[in-house]
Amino acid sequence: MSQTISAILDSQTSLVQAAAEALPHQFSQCTHALGHIRQAVYLCLTCAVPRGICAACSIACHTDHEQLELFPKRAFRCDCPTAALAHLCALHRTPEPENTRNAYGQNFRGAFCRCGRAYDAARERETMIQCLTCEDWFHESCLSLRERPLSRASTPEAGVPAQEVDDAASEASSNDLPPPLIRADNYDALICAACVRSIPVVRRYAGTPGALMVVRDVPGGPWSVIGREAESGANVEVETVEARKGLDTGVGEKRARSPTKGESDAPNAKRARVSPEASSSPACLAPPVNSLAQQIFDKSLSKMDGAATSSGEEDVCGEGDVFLTEGFRDRWCQCSSCLLSFETYPCLLEEEETYEPPEDPDSGLSLEELGMRALLRLPRERALDGIRAFNQMRDELMSHLRPFAQEGKEVTESDIRAFFEERMAAARGGVGESS
Repeated sequence: MSQTISAILDSQTSLVQAAAEALPHQFSQCTHALGHIRQAVYLCLTCAVPRGICAACSIACHTDHEQLELFPKRAFRCDCPTAALAHLCALHRTPEPENTRNAYGQNFRGAFCRCGRAYDAARERETMIQCLTCEDWFHESCLSLRERPLSRASTPEAGVPAQEVDDAASEASSNDLPPPLIRADNYDALICAACVRSIPVVRRYAGTPGALMVVRDVPGGPWSVIGREAESGANVEVETVEARKGLDTGVGEKRARSPTKGESDAPNAKRARVSPEASSSPACLAPPVNSLAQQIFDKSLSKMDGAATSSGEEDVCGEGDVFLTEGFRDRWCQCSSCLLSFETYPCLLEEEETYEPPEDPDSGLSLEELGMRALLRLPRERALDGIRAFNQMRDELMSHLRPFAQEGKEVTESDIRAFFEERMAAARGGVGESS
């Protein structure tokens, strides 16, 4: 193997730039002192106890350990300096008690999604999507967005940087699969079915405009999406349950404002009118419920309770996951009843801040610049000794390479290795003679 000097320098420069982009922050401080914050969390697979460590400790304390990135987790405190881990923290040297307030879901056992499969970045073909509220990760196939790939072999995009795969949405990892029913750029956040069932106001919005759901009419039938937002002021055809079943109800096929499939079509005149004088709280402005969506939740709750479903119920199927479109926080009803439902989930009302380590001012510097900074931090005599040693090595290397230039020979990697091995052997011999 042989390379030109310019190729080696270009390669070195690109490596320095890639390192600066991948690690642009300082990792010199454990976040334990910051308390319970939303931050990137890593699971150390080498340490026997399933606990989470911060980004700084993942680099400074567990460098040689096998790790799994869990991505941001809210209200999480780094476990590295606590008694839960036998591995000593190199950044926070004061031993701390275990973090009893941390929540350790199935991700801390290496399991993800409602299917509970382990995640292998080298073999996983599917894009995974994080739930906004529980922060677990779900496969697209488990969300009924696409069929599950038949093979779990390495993806064709294995050589693509991770950030490019993530930013390119689910289509970039489709691996010759058809596009998903809901593209990543068509929604802003996912709330998994289990979380939807536990948040009454989100369950009420499910399937209404801006709260997309994937459903199908019968088991084994094609999946479709309900809750797509109609263009403002346009006459849009409405496909009702009766229309899908071929029943003639005499109801018109077009309306000025189209509800989504299954949405209650009760006229506005039948809504209860709340006078501002009669109540200090504003009237509830949540949209009429989507009947298809509610049937899904009723069936799932019946299964959880062990109750048999009525034979007269619709055969609509689906998990109940909700995909919220952009601006969903501005569309929530602000009445006291709806706001009460958000108390346990403030992330639904306001976007959370995620902690990031401070930027590293040296991350974009070249090796030469970093070397000069290191020399400036040394005492004067030691800095001068370092400069003299560098100059001596440079002169010896030039002398070693001069015959190649004179004879027109190509310098190979083995030639460079031979030079440094000779220097190391001479250094060892010198140490032996002086002793």
